[in-house]
Amino acid sequence: MKPPPLSEQLGDKPAPPALQPLQAFVNTLDIDEGTDLLSDPADAREWLRREGLVGARSSVDQAQLTKVREVRESLRALLAHNGGGPAPTSTQLRPLRALARSRRPRLDIAASGEVEMRAASGADFRDGLLGLLVAIRDAQADGTWERLKVCGNSECRWAFFDRSRNRGGTWCDMAVCGNRLKNREFRARHR
Repeated sequence: MKPPPLSEQLGDKPAPPALQPLQAFVNTLDIDEGTDLLSDPADAREWLRREGLVGARSSVDQAQLTKVREVRESLRALLAHNGGGPAPTSTQLRPLRALARSRRPRLDIAASGEVEMRAASGADFRDGLLGLLVAIRDAQADGTWERLKVCGNSECRWAFFDRSRNRGGTWCDMAVCGNRLKNREFRARHR
């Protein structure tokens, strides 16, 4: 199965370019459609290669893919917290902590003289995932991190970038998820 174009994985509310790989990674699981781009090792390898999270010659076996999906769900818990949900539990954070302990980023000096932190570019899938953690760190520093959220609809959980002025966006799409939840709440109140 050929992975969908990146634009489909970002939806109508794409994050700034530095966070788009993270947003697309979380959106590899489409709960509403019941599809997971990281369920089959061959399909997952193609997607991970296309997004630069593994090298061209890298392989991803089922055990590694399980770890990749665990990291994805840890990230989803962080994004749910950004949207006003509960703080992630230590169990939810365990895959991210294990990833952070397994690899070390490297420092580099840009032509402008700025110190940059980057993940090592290696063949191991953990190097690419560490790059997502570096992107989170940078987004936390520049103030864009808290705007990357997951949809408040438990049947969706799609990652979106909240561009609202008050940073109060709740749904990936008001016309779809927002409407569904408002209708559910309305019916519940009138029972």
